[in-house]
Formats: sequence, C-alpha cells, structure tokens
Amino acid sequence: MKSLEELTRPNIWTLAPYSSARNEYAGREARVFLDANENPYNAPYNRYPDPLQLELKKQLSKIKGVPAENIFLGNGSDEAIDLPYRCFAQPGVDNVVAIEPTYGMYKVCADINDVAYRPVLLDENFQMKADDLLAACDAHTKMIWICSPNNPTGNNLNREEIERVLQQFDGLVIVDEAYADFTPQRSFRFDLPKYPNLIVLQTMSKAWGCAAIRLGMAFASKEIIDIYNKVKYPYNVNLLTQQQALEALKDPFEVDKWVKILLQERYRMMEAFAVLPICEKIYHSDANFFLAKMTDAQRIYDYLVDCGVIVRNRTKVQLCHNCLRITVGTKNENAELIAALRQYT
Repeated sequence: MKSLEELTRPNIWTLAPYSSARNEYAGREARVFLDANENPYNAPYNRYPDPLQLELKKQLSKIKGVPAENIFLGNGSDEAIDLPYRCFAQPGVDNVVAIEPTYGMYKVCADINDVAYRPVLLDENFQMKADDLLAACDAHTKMIWICSPNNPTGNNLNREEIERVLQQFDGLVIVDEAYADFTPQRSFRFDLPKYPNLIVLQTMSKAWGCAAIRLGMAFASKEIIDIYNKVKYPYNVNLLTQQQALEALKDPFEVDKWVKILLQERYRMMEAFAVLPICEKIYHSDANFFLAKMTDAQRIYDYLVDCGVIVRNRTKVQLCHNCLRITVGTKNENAELIAALRQYT
C-alpha cells in the first residue's frame, strides 16, 4: 500500500478541520453551556448533537466487534461513499475502478467529484476477477469499489478474488457490505488489522429496518477514520438518528428474527417465480432481494405499477437485460406480487 499521505489529496492532508464547540471541551465535565450560541430552551433538541457519536459508536463496537476508533458514522451510506472521493481523489486527475454492474452511487459520486470512473464487467455468473480489476488501474487509481453481496445481482463475490485485490493493489479497496447481514459469509470488517488499505461499508437501512434514520457505517484504520472526521460536516448525524439507532441496538435478536423470516420468504418467492411462464431465469441471491430474468421486463414492470406493486426494473443495466430486481417484503406483500404476476397476460 502507498502511504496514506500519498493517497490523500494534499489540501486534505494539511487541512485544519473546523473545531466545533463540543469538541473543544471533550473529556471534561460541564453543566452550563454558553459556547455554541444555542437557545437554552426546548431541551434536548436545542443542543447540538455529539459530533463524533461516541455513545453510539461504543454500542456498535460491542455488536460489530470493531474498536470504536475504527468506526465512522455518516448520513446514510451515501456520505460514507462520497467521503473517499473528497478525501483521496484529486478532481480531474485521479480515477477509480469498480465492478459492473453494481450500486449506482459509486459512479454518481465520482461524476460529482470530477473523478474518472472505470467500470470492469463481471462475468456471466456475476463474478469478478482480480486480474481484470487490477489491469484497469494505473498510477492515478486511488480506489477500487467492490460490493458484496452485490447490488443488483444479489450474490456474494468470490472472497479469494477480493483478497487478491487487497493484497496486490497499492491504493484503497472499499468493500460495501450493505447486505452482509443476510449472508453467513465472514465480514471483511474483521480483517482491518490485516489490510490497512481496506474500508468496509455497512448500514442500518437493510437488516436493521432503519432506512428512514439514514445511518451508514464505515470501518477502517484509525488513520483513515481520522481523515474522514477532518472532512465530514461537524454535526453530520443528528440527535434523533443517534437516539433511534441506540434504541434499535438494544435488541439485535429482533433483527436476527427478521433476517430469518426474510430468508425464508426469499426462498419461497424464488420458488414461486421459477414456475411463472414469464420468468426465464432466477439468479442466486445472498441478499434480501433477488434478480429475475423475465420475458419482457419493461412491459411486466409497467403492468405491476398499474397494479400498485413496485419492483425495480434493471433491464437497462449491463448484464441485466430483461431483469427485474425483487425486494423480499412481508408475506402479504409477496403474495400480492405473485398473485399479480399470475394474472399477467
């Protein structure tokens, strides 16, 4: 791996971060707060939230098995996706490499930050080859994006190939594990000590059922997390989000129950799709959704919209022609989808 100073944009490396009022007295007890120009009334919403979310990170550390100093919390995973561009990729100079097809925000953030985006096509089984990703890199490639389980394909990517990229690439490797709770595969967050160039993304939006609170996580070396904290907005995670996340973390066994139900429903849904005359193929899934190749995805999608049932049409995505992406819902929601498809003519 190149040194972190080599990978970081020069202006970011030397950046003096904004010092919030709450940071300046950190570690000391305080009773009277007259430092941040807050309104003294309407507690607790009148006060700025903890800028580093220390209590929330403490609880997440227990559940995720990662030291709190190795955790960054953001306004959804989107902030954790955007920050690497802002911290490490020089606009108009550097580039990133990513698998294709995959989650669209990697490219959107690259375009916003004026960073060249180099997609590398997966094979016919939606698997990546480390050599192909590495061949797309040059001296200005700052990071490689890998999503596993991948979106929209749903499958885990070959772990050995990801490890080869981590071992051979001298820049940052970002593994997005938004759907990791639905697969028994070991999370890469446990490999942070082994790979200093590794950043792992996870979220409260999927298995934890907390998409509305917008809380994303990045796990990385303390040195990378420190750079993130220099660049992020001072109070990027609001008090309500922190409170609701802490409440959700009190009962991880409820999440385990949800995951078990969703996996059972996924199996049932895929079996039901397999016998539909309008379904040509169902792809393996390790997530809370699956990809299905249909006879005419656009026409079927439009029909479902008219029925009040919304799925995701991925037919314009590379390797996904005529494919619909189906999120696993409740038993009643899934039954309504299947009933509508059985009546399609």
